[in-house]
Amino acid sequence: MTAMRGKAWKFGDSISTDHIAPGRLFHLRSNLPELAKHVLEDARPEFASSMAPGDFVVGGGNFGLGSSREHAPTIIKIAGVSAVLAKSFARIFFRNCINVGLPAIICDTDKIDEGDELEVDLLKGKVVNHTKSIELSFPSLPPVMTKILQEGGLANYIHKYGDFKLE
Repeated sequence: MTAMRGKAWKFGDSISTDHIAPGRLFHLRSNLPELAKHVLEDARPEFASSMAPGDFVVGGGNFGLGSSREHAPTIIKIAGVSAVLAKSFARIFFRNCINVGLPAIICDTDKIDEGDELEVDLLKGKVVNHTKSIELSFPSLPPVMTKILQEGGLANYIHKYGDFKLE
C-alpha cells in the first residue's frame, strides 16, 4: 500500500457516530453519496464542503463512540478521507473502519495541528508531519487487516480470497 498524503482536519475527543452521520439525516442512509455530503457536519459544519480528497480526519480519544452505524466510516471514506488518526477508537467503529476499507490509525495526535500536511505509510507504521518536520510512529496492523484495507474492505477481501487467510 502506498503512502497517503493530505491535510489534517483536527477534531477533539469523543466524536460520536452522530457527529459523523447525523441521526436527523437517517432518511439518507440508503443514499450514502448524499449522506457523505453531510459527513461530520455536527462537529464541523464546513468540513464536507471544504476538505479535499486525500485529507485526514484527526481525532482525540474515543473517536467513533456511540451506535454501531457502519455507514459512519463508510461516508468518511466516500467523502474522500484517506484515513482517520486518533488517540483511541471505540472498538466497533475501529472494526467498521477496517471492514469498509478505511484505515484507522492509533497514534499521538497531540503533535498534529489543523492544516498540517501529513504523509501516512501504513506498512512502515509512520506518520510524517511535513509542516512540523516530525515523524510519529504507530503500531502496525495485523497482516490480515492490512490485506483487508488493500482490497478496499472486508467484502472485497472475501470476494477475492473466499475466507480469511491468516499468515
